Amino acid sequence: MALKNPKSFLGEKSFRKRGSMIPLRIKKVLKKQHYEIVGDCGHSAVQVCRWTKKSLRNEGVCYKEKFYGIKSHLCCQMTPSVVWCPNRCLHCWRAVELTLGNKPSGKTDSAKEVIDGCIKAQRKLLQGFKVDPKSRKKQLSKADMKKYNEAQEPMQFAISLSGEPTAYDKIGDLISELKKRGKTSFLVTNGLYPEKLKELVRKKQLPTQIYVSVNSPNEKIYKKFHRSSDKEAWKKLNETLEIFSGLRRKTRTVFRMNLVRDLNMSDSNIKEYAELIRKADPLFVEIKGYMSVGFARQRMGYEKMPTYEEIERFSKKLSAEIGLKILGSHLQSRVFVLGKNKKDLKIKEK
Repeated sequence: MALKNPKSFLGEKSFRKRGSMIPLRIKKVLKKQHYEIVGDCGHSAVQVCRWTKKSLRNEGVCYKEKFYGIKSHLCCQMTPSVVWCPNRCLHCWRAVELTLGNKPSGKTDSAKEVIDGCIKAQRKLLQGFKVDPKSRKKQLSKADMKKYNEAQEPMQFAISLSGEPTAYDKIGDLISELKKRGKTSFLVTNGLYPEKLKELVRKKQLPTQIYVSVNSPNEKIYKKFHRSSDKEAWKKLNETLEIFSGLRRKTRTVFRMNLVRDLNMSDSNIKEYAELIRKADPLFVEIKGYMSVGFARQRMGYEKMPTYEEIERFSKKLSAEIGLKILGSHLQSRVFVLGKNKKDLKIKEK
């Protein structure tokens, strides 16, 4: 969907329902992208990942299942801050032009309300996969009904999707509530809220696995790539990387890179990336190719998508520079994972 006049979508209080933080016109855009808005305050959202759908049809699984053992059909892809983020990244699939600010303001939903709402929304979005064995009508769904029934209670929450999750003031409570319910959580952050990360450490609210997205080897490329509204963004990201180095004994840490052809994956950048990785000292490094999907297609075309072979070559060179092994890859997602030991990849069941 093309945004002819993105600014006309912003700040339209007259189009908002009582209790909702998002103008109705923006909600319509999100609805077309198959997002389901969650909660009374309306700052959270769910979208069923294509790998969840594929897994339900036994057509393949997400690289997270292959690498870490997370079951794709049991994963809930969600965000507690769907249109709030300091950055306007070129590669982002969301409509960054519709960003409402750096973080949700005013009253926000409780962690319990967000989780309950996400599970309810996930069930609603998956209804089309249900097969009625009593029906005599032809049914189009090819879903595995055992998996479908299991998927009614997602056990893994991918806290990413859209916006910046740590901008949600109760992110620690969200993670703690998931842990209380016996669910795992993967939190993806852009690293611009180091004070929130310190709070998660202090309150012992760290997720099962935490990612920091580092898509630029230096400040010059960072400004071009991320177009941040925070003038101290690069400084804050580096502060987060320093905090990261002390987390590997407390939780699983991942340094995540999204590579775009002709932007941030030159061989000359490898030493700079290596320096940042050493600073963060993560358990794993994920190197993923940019995908021209969603609204990213309006900013960068398909020609900016690196091939699997290009990502592989880059991964091998970076691997040699930082002394980590290539532990696995996923062809369809064009992603490689680096680390010291393959046996550490799988999340151990408690």
